[in-house]
Amino acid sequence: MMKIDPRTWEALYERARRLYQEAGSSHRLDHVERVMALAERLAREEGADVEVVRVAALLHDIGRAEEARTRGKVCHAAYGAELARQILKELNFPSDFIERVVRAIRRHRFRGSERPESLEEKILFDADKLDSLGAVGIGRAFLFAGEVGARLHNPEVDLEKTQPYSSEDTAWREFKLKLCRIKDGLLTPSGRRLAEERYRFMEKFFERLHREVRGEL
Repeated sequence: MMKIDPRTWEALYERARRLYQEAGSSHRLDHVERVMALAERLAREEGADVEVVRVAALLHDIGRAEEARTRGKVCHAAYGAELARQILKELNFPSDFIERVVRAIRRHRFRGSERPESLEEKILFDADKLDSLGAVGIGRAFLFAGEVGARLHNPEVDLEKTQPYSSEDTAWREFKLKLCRIKDGLLTPSGRRLAEERYRFMEKFFERLHREVRGEL
């Protein structure tokens, strides 16, 4: 297993940090650092290459700013994978290591056309999705709702008829139409276990939110 020199890691981290400054607030460096911590934990539990996972996690969303700039015409996973290849080559990472990282980044997207195959790819996929669940997932859902000017809560509407990026694109809508499906799509035993725990917390939170909005608590 390759060990990355601390100075090389520092240079890589700084390159990534600058790129994430251009991303939306829900996909900046704090999200990336949480995904890194989760990915390293899963890698150790599942017996994966921790360094491949750590680098892939650091760089997995560096294409987000370009996707946002093009309003979704550019896939952040595909674009970010090639950008990561360029950066890692410039920092003299071994070619085999680069390819393993690039494939993990290209395949980490939930709705992507390429599915994760290697253990490291599956771990990055799971770690990224886990950051959408639990207390952090709730916080990110409300953060995104605030970015698009959505209401606090809207349990009285038919969510299937609401539009994304509108005043009805609430955290509740995000949970019911997207986040509740994530736990069943995770790919590692460790990831699925954590997802179940985080999902149960979200269910309880929204049950209480319903009651508070109705004035019952």
